[in-house]
Amino acid sequence: MKEYDKPQRSQSKFNSLCSPKEFPLKDITEKIIACAIEVHSTLGPGLLESVYEEALAYEFELRGIRFERQKEIMLEYKGRSIGPHRIDFLIEGQVILEIKATEGMKKIFEAQLLTYMKAMKKRVGLLINFNVERLKDGIKRLVL
Repeated sequence: MKEYDKPQRSQSKFNSLCSPKEFPLKDITEKIIACAIEVHSTLGPGLLESVYEEALAYEFELRGIRFERQKEIMLEYKGRSIGPHRIDFLIEGQVILEIKATEGMKKIFEAQLLTYMKAMKKRVGLLINFNVERLKDGIKRLVL
């Protein structure tokens, strides 16, 4: 079993513990991961996040994958809008993709993605860190 296909086990009550075959939207997330692998294998690690974002958007276009980039969302607090925020990508209207280019994956990145998923009422999110030697070590799939 590949690392990115393993269920994500987290302390968060928002992550489901499901087998790889039960991952919701698996077909879409596999396409996203394939695009990310292509970008990473071509460019390698060590570049700015904006470079990976641009390359990934182009790869989505080449493969006919629908996406919205830097999509603005409204955050709410107790039913009151508290301002806009941007997500990196919304893929096929269903999967939130947050990309990073940092040293190591931090828990705060997962919390950020979970916040976006709840705010947008989306069940699946991917967190991909391009600043790793092997991309599969930088992929995290979250499910609400």
